[in-house]
Amino acid sequence: MEQREGARPRRRVVVTGVGAVTPVGLSAPETWRNLVEGVSGIATITQFDASQYPSRIAGEVKDFRTPSCVEPKEARRMSRFELFSLAATEEALAAARFKVTPENTESVGVLIGTGVGSLTTTEREIGVLFEKGGMRLNPFALPMILANMASAYVSKTFNIQGYSSCVVTACSSSGQAIGEALEVIRRDAADVMIAGGTEASVCATGLASFAVLRALSQRNDDPERASRPFDLNRDGLVPAEASAVFILEELGHALSRGAPILAELVGYGVSSDAYHVVAPHPEGRGAAQAMRRALKDAGHAPEDVDYVNAHATATQLGDVAETRAIKQVFGERASSLPISATKSMVGHAMGGAGAIGALAAVMAIHHGVIHPTINYETPDPECDLDYVPNTARKASVRLALSNAFAFGGHNAVLAFRRYPA
Repeated sequence: MEQREGARPRRRVVVTGVGAVTPVGLSAPETWRNLVEGVSGIATITQFDASQYPSRIAGEVKDFRTPSCVEPKEARRMSRFELFSLAATEEALAAARFKVTPENTESVGVLIGTGVGSLTTTEREIGVLFEKGGMRLNPFALPMILANMASAYVSKTFNIQGYSSCVVTACSSSGQAIGEALEVIRRDAADVMIAGGTEASVCATGLASFAVLRALSQRNDDPERASRPFDLNRDGLVPAEASAVFILEELGHALSRGAPILAELVGYGVSSDAYHVVAPHPEGRGAAQAMRRALKDAGHAPEDVDYVNAHATATQLGDVAETRAIKQVFGERASSLPISATKSMVGHAMGGAGAIGALAAVMAIHHGVIHPTINYETPDPECDLDYVPNTARKASVRLALSNAFAFGGHNAVLAFRRYPA
């Protein structure tokens, strides 16, 4: 992107570490390995009795353990979405070989996005309120529920005293959180940002809310094949829980300490559909605008893009709208552009989804492999692009886009580039 005359050169930002907790892995490497192998994390719900609902499947995180950075007593005062973010942050910091110290703490910031905070805790505590009375609520109920507390606990646990905030824009929350963290570093408000997203609301309230919208897959007898982005026979999204956290670092800062560099974050685009509270614009107008803005911010043209990690929820309207948006941005080249849907394996982690997609984009660049869209069996005439069906593909990925779109018409797109370019 061009600089204004006389302006200071824009600070460059790189990814030096990633951590993840997902339905297909309790770390970023395990998650990536299973994504490449096409492993599904969708199964019958175990966290509550879902037998009364038309959809009874989800992408749950299995065998999760409290991260070592949290004392057991304090862990009991925290909700699952907060613990996920701490586990992912602990891993990301170790991967980046970065330690927060009294000397650098004020130049380190946190920005963790989430869609709803802890809907699970909200549901439980409202039950207590009406069954036993308000004075029987958990004294820590409020900090267990609040959306900002993932960022707050990361700041507290790792003694981070710099920039701290939270993004809540439904399913684009973590994509937007990573993008806003990029801007924080660019404007010299931090040298290092811990950024990403988290969600852990596999509960009756969440499931019922999507069920009455008729947005959920009902393939209860075949859960691993239920999430079918872009397939003609897709029948809805599969809810999930997950977290992914990135260490974003000003390039000079990363180089000075010999940090590992996975990719460079070069572009960020945001838009609003201004169309409907739950449906995307049918032509993908806002999604296309966000992709164009991310490319303009990155200083790249559409023909430079080697891969798109699609939002791709496996809903009838959403997948068609995103396909149309990609065609608007890439024109004739859209038909040969590799696109894949992470949600085919992990489900839709709502506020955590954008960060999981960003992880897939960064890993595609770093490893030269694009993970597949599994369960793609019957082509849809309205979704007629290259969705990397069922099998991973080796590819030289220099520039990748990661899409995150949300209820309310929020759209956030990130552009990652190989480093060195």
